[in-house]
Amino acid sequence: MPRRNKPHRGRPVELGAATGWARTESGSDGEWLVRTVPGSQATKIYRCPGCDQEIPAGVAHVVAWPADETGSVADRRHWHRACWQARERRRPTRKR
Repeated sequence: MPRRNKPHRGRPVELGAATGWARTESGSDGEWLVRTVPGSQATKIYRCPGCDQEIPAGVAHVVAWPADETGSVADRRHWHRACWQARERRRPTRKR
């Protein structure tokens, strides 16, 4: 049986020079656009705001930014997937 492509459940968004797909997520902290970054496309090191630890290159993670019109490229944050899912229980820290 041939493989069927599933439709995206998100919406296309402008991400600087590239366009990608993001889904909308709601929480007590507001509406967010969230995009999953596969390990093969993670080419830089980022610092997760949830645990204040590095996300090494090559590690799959999520990028989240406010869903309102004021959200910009500068508002994007790269999170470990588990930290993003636990953000309701654990607020971002700044230890540096």
